[in-house]
Amino acid sequence: MRLMRGTITRTAMAATVLATGAMLTMGGTAGAAEAAGAIHGCPSGAVCVYPGAGWNGDKPIYRFYSYGVHKIYNQFGTDRIFNNQTGGAKAYACKGANGTNCLGNQAAGTYWDYDITPINSIKLAK
Repeated sequence: MRLMRGTITRTAMAATVLATGAMLTMGGTAGAAEAAGAIHGCPSGAVCVYPGAGWNGDKPIYRFYSYGVHKIYNQFGTDRIFNNQTGGAKAYACKGANGTNCLGNQAAGTYWDYDITPINSIKLAK
């Protein structure tokens, strides 16, 4: 039941975040328990990209698992990037196709809605 309560709390937090345009950090003990499994269709250890500024019915269009640079194609407008990696791994949305000119770093357990039009790669790093 604890996991369900955490999911409801996260859903309410996500609605607040979407209304304010802020970033959601999934912290605390419930967040740690959830990070061990899939969240919004994004498997543990992955970075997922969703079309639009939402969860797309928990169906990401990209799932990246390995460290390094991953190219993305034909994405325009706002997309959501969710970092469901473990162990403090970070994700970077990068304008360069080879993982250069990145827009800061996104901590594990967070999502951000990006204007994906100028983004050509996602870099996963420890």
